[in-house]
Amino acid sequence: MGQDVDRTTFSRRDRQRYRAKVHRCLDALAVMLREHPFAQDEPMTGIEVELNLVDRELRPALTGAAVLDAIGSSEFQTELGRWNIELNLPPRPLPGDEWRHLEHHLLDELAVARAKAQDCTSRLVMIGILPTLERDHLVAEAISDDERYAVLNEQMLTARGEPIRIDIAGDDPSGRHSVEPERLVADFDTIAPEAACTSMQLHLQVAPGEFAAYWNAAQCLAGVQLAVGANSPFLLGSRLWAETRIPLFGQSCDVRSVELRNQGVRPRVWFGERWINSILDLFSENARYFPGLMPVTEDTDPLADLEAGRVPGLDELRLHNGTIWRWNRPVYDIADGSPHVRVENRVLPAGPTAVDMVANALFFYGLLRVLVEADRPLWSSMSFEAAEENFTTAARHGMEGPLYWPGSGWIRPDELVLRKLLPQAHEGLARWGVSSEVTDRYLSVIERRCVTRRTGSAWQLDAVAALEARGADRRTALHGMLARYMEASAANEPVHTWPLPS
Repeated sequence: MGQDVDRTTFSRRDRQRYRAKVHRCLDALAVMLREHPFAQDEPMTGIEVELNLVDRELRPALTGAAVLDAIGSSEFQTELGRWNIELNLPPRPLPGDEWRHLEHHLLDELAVARAKAQDCTSRLVMIGILPTLERDHLVAEAISDDERYAVLNEQMLTARGEPIRIDIAGDDPSGRHSVEPERLVADFDTIAPEAACTSMQLHLQVAPGEFAAYWNAAQCLAGVQLAVGANSPFLLGSRLWAETRIPLFGQSCDVRSVELRNQGVRPRVWFGERWINSILDLFSENARYFPGLMPVTEDTDPLADLEAGRVPGLDELRLHNGTIWRWNRPVYDIADGSPHVRVENRVLPAGPTAVDMVANALFFYGLLRVLVEADRPLWSSMSFEAAEENFTTAARHGMEGPLYWPGSGWIRPDELVLRKLLPQAHEGLARWGVSSEVTDRYLSVIERRCVTRRTGSAWQLDAVAALEARGADRRTALHGMLARYMEASAANEPVHTWPLPS
């Protein structure tokens, strides 16, 4: 949701007009999908990474605006929390050595950001949830000074009508420590808990006619992505899920009251409920199930734009889509005067390192290609409910939770990856034209992560357990773990190689 919003109050007429415009945008998109040419260039990829800022004591540093001013680059943008910034790298194709260059570009940008953050008495952390966050950090004053965030905060709290409740029951996500489950229950009068979730978002531009296959394939892969990429086991001092970011984001953006949840009203953070046949299915569901949170309308008419030979911006449709947080989100956009559509994959956390994130991305892109081009689509033999159950199981248990996979039954994620999915990812990247050197570099990271069974989440859990075994309390152990995490992350050695506190 990057569009500007300069309104703070909305009337019933505003909401009626907005709903009508969303549906008119849908009509225009339907016409475009039938008749209008979309971008035919080589498919482009993109990556966004959300980052945390901490002070010398490793607490959240509310210096985001100052750091952005010091960086002075359009590739860095504001985020919801004042201790967050976001890095958006320019789109690039997949073939050849492009993603090796992307890793270098990512490292260069992170080095600049670290230096500028240091000038602002801050340090940079690339992690799914900042483990040193405390409840008194998640207040309205911690939300970035940007009108669209203020409007979003007000509208979501008004729609909910009561405080936002975070209630997450954990267990031992690593399965190795034989410890008692912990539970976090806390109420907030702000959407600031959403800012605790820092992610990596992957984009893939596809032809409109192929969008449904790519989205369905991405949904199939969401559980596998989480199992091998989890990096968020702690929240507000509690040890919860392997990827606690998943339930936290869902609950912090939930505008439903208890009664509406009991009635089965759909949440705005949504896995979905069925396989699709067209990108239009997703945008139609958005319009059918979700009222506008920020009903701002433009004076343009998308159908009139089409008739006049102009490419419609579909502003209301895009704004509405930005307030519905699907884990695989459809995107309509315009670049160089041509419309295109893409899949935005929002499953993975940020970090632990640049090399780990590039490995996660290429593993995903390679598997997508093979699944989409399979003679029999995977989703024809896998229920949507099974894909969603895999997603939840992996978020809760990481590599310890068995996933369902057609042809393999219930299988541990590391075994599934090593036996079946890594060869497919190799084949998929070859079909994309990715060089063998690039493929070998990054998929070997996924392979060794599965062999050692050490994700970012597993390392964090083991490091905290080691420090607690030496007599540290939880708060001290979290600070000690984070200090070691930041040092190893900056060195860009993959997480499976990181030593534990001795």
